[in-house]
This record gives sequence, structure tokens and C-alpha cells, in this order.
Amino acid sequence: MDFEVEGEGSSFLPRLRSLSHLGFPWLFDKNKLLLWHNFIKRFEPHLKDTEEVDSFYFNLLLRAAKKWDRQNPKRVAVESYIELLDFEGRLYPEENCYICEQRIEEEISLMQSFKPAHPSCIYSAALPTKKILDFFASKKTVFLEDHEVEYLFEIVMKGL
Repeated sequence: MDFEVEGEGSSFLPRLRSLSHLGFPWLFDKNKLLLWHNFIKRFEPHLKDTEEVDSFYFNLLLRAAKKWDRQNPKRVAVESYIELLDFEGRLYPEENCYICEQRIEEEISLMQSFKPAHPSCIYSAALPTKKILDFFASKKTVFLEDHEVEYLFEIVMKGL
């Protein structure tokens, strides 16, 4: 939004004038708008008890919104999520299972917050370990297949 403030300092609540919405071209695409709504809905419970929200979160969402129309929105959401995990110090790029603490070999599954596990430990679908560890290092989904991005997006939708 863009606006001008009228009566600032003279009253308790100033008025907003010349209000205009600075939107994004994808706002009229129902599918992209629904994906966006579901993505940002995850931030409310995550930041609920925060007294002061760091500008990182605003900048993360702004960068994502700018890419939403040009790239696959699910890829943008997954890349934003891993960036958020890295910022918060919750990225777990280990090669050991979060459940049994044994080394993960060729196939990996991910839990919420992209915590790695053996597919047999969490009864989940498997992905190639090398691809996921490369994704953790680069924070880019460019080398992942669409079905792998879909799997990661479903993890994001479970909550931040």
C-alpha cells in the first residue's frame, strides 16, 4: 500500500489520504493467490508470541511475492522456507537420522522443519540423499524434480 498521512501529530489517529494498493500481477490468478494465502497463513502461528518481528520476515515475503509470478510458487515457497530455517538456526543439514541417529545412506525422508530421517523411521516417501543435501547447501530447488518439490512443499504446509 502507498498512502499519505494527514493530520499527523494533531490528533490521536491520523487519516490516510491518497491510498493506493501496490499489487502484484499474480493477484488475479486464483491458483497462485490460493498458494500464497496458504503459505503466508503459516507465519501467523509461527510469529504469534513475538513482540518485535525482525525485518527479515518482511523482506523474505516481499522477495517471494516478487518471484511468485515468474517462478513456480511451490519452488519459491520451499526456497523461502529453507532460508527461514537457516536464519532462525533451525536448519539441520546432518547426514544422520533425527530419530535413530544412524547415518542416512542413499535415501532420505524429511520431517517438519526439514529434519532428516530414514524413510523406515518415519514411514514416509524417500528422496535421493545427495539431492537433498545439495538443496540444503545451495537453498535452491533448480536441481530438484517437480515431484520432489511437491514433497517438500507438503512439509512446508505442515507449519513453520
